[in-house]
Amino acid sequence: MAPNVSCFLLAVLISASCKVITSSDQMCIEKEANKTYNCENLGLSEIPDALPNTTEILEFSFNFLPTIQNRTFRRLINLTFLDLTRCQINWIHEDTFESHHQLGILVLTGNPLIFMAETSLNGPKSLKHLFLIQTGISSLEFIPVHNLVNLESLYLGSNHISSMKLPKDFPTRNLKVLDFQNNAIHYLSREDMNPLKQATNLSLNFNGNDIKGIEPGAFSSTVFQSLNFGGTFNLSVIFNGLWNSTTRSLWLGTFEDIDDQDLSSAMLEGLCEMSVESINLQKHHFSDFSSTTFRCFTRVQALDLTATHLEGLPSGIEGMNLLKKLVLNVNNFDQLCQINAANFPSLTHLYIKGNMKKLQLGAGCLEKLENLQKLDLSHNNIQTPDCCNLQLKNLQHLQILNLSYNELLGLQSQAFKECPRLELLDLAFTNLHVNTPQSPFQNLQLLRVLNLSHCLLDTSNQHLLAGLPDLWHLNLQGNSFQDGTIPKTNLFQTVGSLEILILSSCGLLSIDQQAFHSLGKMSHVDLSHNSLTSNSISALGHLKGLYLNLAANSIRIILPHLLPILSQQSTINLSHNPLECTCSNIHFLTWYKENLQKLEGLEETVCANPPALRGVKLSDVKLSCGITALGIFFLIVFSFLITILLIFAAKYLLRYKYQHI
Repeated sequence: MAPNVSCFLLAVLISASCKVITSSDQMCIEKEANKTYNCENLGLSEIPDALPNTTEILEFSFNFLPTIQNRTFRRLINLTFLDLTRCQINWIHEDTFESHHQLGILVLTGNPLIFMAETSLNGPKSLKHLFLIQTGISSLEFIPVHNLVNLESLYLGSNHISSMKLPKDFPTRNLKVLDFQNNAIHYLSREDMNPLKQATNLSLNFNGNDIKGIEPGAFSSTVFQSLNFGGTFNLSVIFNGLWNSTTRSLWLGTFEDIDDQDLSSAMLEGLCEMSVESINLQKHHFSDFSSTTFRCFTRVQALDLTATHLEGLPSGIEGMNLLKKLVLNVNNFDQLCQINAANFPSLTHLYIKGNMKKLQLGAGCLEKLENLQKLDLSHNNIQTPDCCNLQLKNLQHLQILNLSYNELLGLQSQAFKECPRLELLDLAFTNLHVNTPQSPFQNLQLLRVLNLSHCLLDTSNQHLLAGLPDLWHLNLQGNSFQDGTIPKTNLFQTVGSLEILILSSCGLLSIDQQAFHSLGKMSHVDLSHNSLTSNSISALGHLKGLYLNLAANSIRIILPHLLPILSQQSTINLSHNPLECTCSNIHFLTWYKENLQKLEGLEETVCANPPALRGVKLSDVKLSCGITALGIFFLIVFSFLITILLIFAAKYLLRYKYQHI
């Protein structure tokens, strides 16, 4: 009889009906109810009536509005942000924004503007940020900014402006950013610069203009937040023109496709006549690099010499006791000692990243940098069998160390003993050979963040993470676990303070239910891009309020007893799993729709089965899993047959009983 019952139940299950509930897509995407809308690239030629009058943020780029008039945005008077990038706008008429008093950011980038009426920007008294990049402007007189007294930033990059002469009533008092990059300005006069003296801490960008002349005294007695003269052929012009000026940041870098003069000591003399805290000289060549090259850099606190073709820094550089930050990325050092770190005794930040040659760390090359707090040695093809106490000798104050994207490091016990104050250690994509059964990190009592992703680690070493009482963030992405399983006894037992754990792309097949029992503080767990099934969710039963990423695993059906575990988490990602949208998964599908507010990746969380629903979003699926009319018919017939069968069986038993009395 059992086979008959199974066949009947299968027939009832097959008779269950499936249908998709799809909701019609809105033309514009609502990001925040009644406030924020994205209408980008929809081919619109007017503002949709469906947008509520309460809209505050509107992204309307890549549509078609050749002419903007007073009525175009009239009813959206609450706008604070309006993006009209590349809407083919030619004309902006009178009083276009007269009712938009709250408008703070207006983006007109990429529109071929022919005309802006004098009163077109009279309304937005609160306008602080105006973007007119790639609009074809050739003169600042074109811009009706006289009424924008609160303007803080004006972006005019990639236009045809040849003079930065400002209109008489140009509002500069509150100006913080004035961006002229990639225009055709070649000369700066005193008259040009005088209106800017009212601004304080202004960031002024002339990147890509190739300034050929500055009138003496044009920048005199002016204080800037930053000045950018990137791509200038002759830097002598800049240094001489900035006489008696003050700026926190001076960007003088050049680019691969620009020919420029080699830097000489004489060319840098002008720096002695100005005050600057940070200077960037990336991609320049030095013609006579010596200890006197930096004679005028004594007040500089940050120096960027990225890709300046250096093979070493000279010894005997004097007077750079104020230098805190030194960037030597993408140069040609053979050994770390070639930077002659003793020249810069006050350094707190040192970056030697992406060296063009395999970098040898040497021994004690940085020992004079007693105040060093951050050291970046990533992307240098470093290979050393015994790291890192000799190499990092005397770096007692180091807090951040980046050794990622190197070749091979052999780690002994207490490998970072010289850096007891480390708070962040990044070893990602560096092959680590741990040459001891003990933890190489055991003396790092203050370590908070440890990145060991793609390090080819032996994760079976249960002592690997011992001695890290304050570890908060651990990234083990791309490391494999034996048999694809995290067992009950594992390397996580010693890091009970963990709050963020990244285990994506680890080839995981399963997680023991007790594997994370010692991790009671976790708030973020990333298990994406593995091959886990829903059974592994049990390992998280003792945790609440998690951000839980289970994307791209092998989860098909989530049984009812696992739903309370998911319910107690704050955010869950189940996208890119082969989820079943059948009645066998009805409890999960019901739970899913009731908890959309805590789910992310909704667009990518789709059905894999049955074939009729493949690719349909789970939120759009509705199953009718009750017994249908056909199912009821089968149930009645089955009950009738069972009744007859029982009657005949009873008669047979009675007859058999009386025949043997």
